[in-house]
Amino acid sequence: MTSEGMTSYSNFGVVGGGAWGTALAQLLAAEGAPVRLWAREADVVAAINAEHRNPIFLPGAALSPSLVATGDLADLAGLDALLVVVPVPYLRAVLAGLPAGDAPLIFCSKGMEAESFAFPIDIARAIFPDRPLAVLSGPTFANEVAAGLPTAITLAAADVGLADALAQALARPHFRPYVSTDMIGAEIGGAVKNILAIACGIVDGAGLGLNARAALISRGFAEMTRFGLSRGAEAETLAGLAGLGDLVLTCTSSNSRNFALGQGLGRGETAAALMADRRTVAEGAFSAPVVAAAARAGGIDMPITDAVARLVAGETGVADAVQALLSRPLRREGR
Repeated sequence: MTSEGMTSYSNFGVVGGGAWGTALAQLLAAEGAPVRLWAREADVVAAINAEHRNPIFLPGAALSPSLVATGDLADLAGLDALLVVVPVPYLRAVLAGLPAGDAPLIFCSKGMEAESFAFPIDIARAIFPDRPLAVLSGPTFANEVAAGLPTAITLAAADVGLADALAQALARPHFRPYVSTDMIGAEIGGAVKNILAIACGIVDGAGLGLNARAALISRGFAEMTRFGLSRGAEAETLAGLAGLGDLVLTCTSSNSRNFALGQGLGRGETAAALMADRRTVAEGAFSAPVVAAAARAGGIDMPITDAVARLVAGETGVADAVQALLSRPLRREGR
């Protein structure tokens, strides 16, 4: 216990050895604290343990010797808390393999599960109904976090005491968590902004100009807000780091995998070709059809999201998608 009476978390594990999982593990291990990272890829495990680097997903980042990788989920037993950084399409299977325990699960993946329309915390509740859950989401490029550059992020948990304790444990001089109790808002912001980042990349790749990108970010944020409020999110969360903050970051830089995917689509390449040889995941490509379907089922108007879903599926071209958006009936702003 801390002097304030909160539970203290100091022994962390990270589930997922991609760029973001590795960056979070390095954040926690940078000052020599022991951190265990599970990765599915044997070559990632070997490189982290032998060379203290992850050349596949986070090249160029030097990793602390106190960061130890494993390919066995059982090695995560007995830790204080686990940061779960697994792409949503594979999340249910990985969670089912976690060792039993009551360590909090902090979800750092962004997206919705196909067919069920479940977010990561929904999937976790079905598997671990009594386990403490939290969401970590916000404007973060993995390479910058690993390099120790200034970052602010949302840490959300239904139990504010848990959120406060985890924020204290994760905070570093250059890494500042802001506490929230709105987990669904944090998850929706992360899922929808990836889709909108693809759209902004398309605008850039197609040479449609900065006016169009600014309009798309603004109208995209309106879509995020409509969808979020319909599912119980708080407007304050969507306008904060996990929503608008993350949206601005990923919609304005080719460092975003989703923006880069959109650039390729805007230049006329196909989504299948762009993603065929990638080991990294542009999460928005998986989220777009799921969020679009969930919005239709709920009667929520999300034309940009729907356009991205159709572009990723190869059902329409950039010129036709843009024309369809521009020819929509005029309306009052805010609707």
